[in-house]
Amino acid sequence: MNPVLFSRLTVILLLFSPQLLWAQQSGRVFEFLSLPTSARITAMGGYAVPSADTDLETALVFPSLLRPELSNLISLNFADYFADIQYGTVAIGRHFEGLGTFSASLQYIDYGRFVEADETGRIIGEFTAGETGFMVGWGRALSERLSIGSNIKFIHSALFQATSAGIAVDVSLSYFNPESRFAAGILARNFGRQIIHFRENNPEPLPFDLIIGVSRKLQRAPLRFSLVLHNLHQFDLTYDPQLPQPELQPGQTPDGQSAGERVSAFADKLLRHVVVGAEFLPSANFSLHFGYNYRRRQEMQVESRVSTVGFSWGFGVRIYRFRFSYGRATYHLAGATNHFTITTKLDELFGGGPLRSSKLWHP
Repeated sequence: MNPVLFSRLTVILLLFSPQLLWAQQSGRVFEFLSLPTSARITAMGGYAVPSADTDLETALVFPSLLRPELSNLISLNFADYFADIQYGTVAIGRHFEGLGTFSASLQYIDYGRFVEADETGRIIGEFTAGETGFMVGWGRALSERLSIGSNIKFIHSALFQATSAGIAVDVSLSYFNPESRFAAGILARNFGRQIIHFRENNPEPLPFDLIIGVSRKLQRAPLRFSLVLHNLHQFDLTYDPQLPQPELQPGQTPDGQSAGERVSAFADKLLRHVVVGAEFLPSANFSLHFGYNYRRRQEMQVESRVSTVGFSWGFGVRIYRFRFSYGRATYHLAGATNHFTITTKLDELFGGGPLRSSKLWHP
């Protein structure tokens, strides 16, 4: 796709979807688009982190990270979610001189098989439910340190007899300083609209997200730390205007809290936007990843037994021509998700020899 045309399509979709910036977190369609696209992202708390790594999966989220080194890389991802739900991604990168670097990916989620019954409870069969998204991405360097990128997504959902379709875009800007090993990026994700509604004339918002991410690798130690701020377009992720407001008690403010509680409430709302991560990078062939998602812990924990809800971890290893990654995230006491990623480079896979094109997670 011509990058100029690609950019114009992005702008058009942004102009025609301004109301999504203020959409509520609930009642949204195509939520599967927000799921982690790789084992490494799962291990880092569920959000991709900008860096100079040769990582196609992260570039699917931050298209401004698409660059020539990702050409001919292919990635296969599979996640064992909850119950019988499974999802995954297949992606490939390709560089075209003078145009930039492109990616093509297919993301799917399978909700499993369900029993179909009539209004009397009599079982009459089974049915399946699932959603898919096809994405084309483009990225290009503006200078030695700045790059831009954009994705366009075509989405389809089939839930029994109800179907829906939509279109969305991502736009990102990335910065990397090789001297300080500092990387940063800003991303507007899943900006678009539902074209075919589940119910006629009843449009629903997409899972829009405004994200800022930074990472810094230490100069004299094999460690990298990261910070992601998400849902920046909506500060209060706990407030629902449809809920009845509590009656004020003596000493309480209009929001139902005492003055002493306001500070902790503000900190809680602020931290719900924060995901922190750390990576141990002892060599180009092995890495460990850790993450903590504060919002996930607050929303999913059981107060009597908080356990490791909100924490995640994983590792990556290179074996011959392949890179294998595993990520595990604890959402609830009921269980955790397991994510697997396999990456290789097509020309070296069929051309012979080990995977020489990139280090595993190192810039």
